[in-house]
Amino acid sequence: MMDPTNPDVRLQVHRWGDGPPVVLVHGGILGGREAWRAQRPLTSRWTVLAPDRPGHGGTPALGRQDFEPDARLIADQLLDRPVHLVGLSYGAIVSMYAAAQRPEHIRSLTIVEPPLFGIARGNSVVDAAAAATRALIEDVELPPEVALPRFFDLVGAPVTLGEPIPPVLIDGMRRLQGARPPDEAAPPTAQLRAAGFPILVISGGHMESNEIICDAIAEQTGAERAVCAGMGHLVPDTGAPFNALLEKFFERGDTS
Repeated sequence: MMDPTNPDVRLQVHRWGDGPPVVLVHGGILGGREAWRAQRPLTSRWTVLAPDRPGHGGTPALGRQDFEPDARLIADQLLDRPVHLVGLSYGAIVSMYAAAQRPEHIRSLTIVEPPLFGIARGNSVVDAAAAATRALIEDVELPPEVALPRFFDLVGAPVTLGEPIPPVLIDGMRRLQGARPPDEAAPPTAQLRAAGFPILVISGGHMESNEIICDAIAEQTGAERAVCAGMGHLVPDTGAPFNALLEKFFERGDTS
């Protein structure tokens, strides 16, 4: 197993465009190239950097998927200069941890539908979603082609799987199985609030547990709050509406 603190471990980073840097951190299943395909129009004004988290795309696995080692890699390799940081789903949790490690280099932080169940622990709706998520990703004996549609249903991703299922999706589900459950995450929300950079929390307006979580994050971090509906959990796949939200927010971050 590779050591996530080893400086020789390098993230594969997909780079497009020219302009101020924007780092996009993907969630589960798809790597950086595929997860942010609808954000290519941003490259007319921004340099888009989309890393493959360990075990995805061109970055080798570092043991099980874990938001804390992933955050250290993002912070060490991509937050060495001021950037706008955006994270989706599990990658949003990674981004929260990473931003807390390099607050001086965060122009803005955008958090999209994170499964940060712990921030609203005790709410019955959130606790049920947390338990279902943990049960699915801990069931490493379940064939990934069976687990994958269950995962999409669980998170509210409107994906129709054909036959055969694309290998990239099977590989991504296999990587997610056995991951560190997101209900163990507790990023330092008070530290993020105190850091002073703008924070935006976006949900897809499709699932009660996600709305509760995003509201709680906004309350604890002092973040702005937005809903970008139309693609369920896959908020970036709305394309133009999501991109417009990002650009408007980035511009405020650059002038704050």
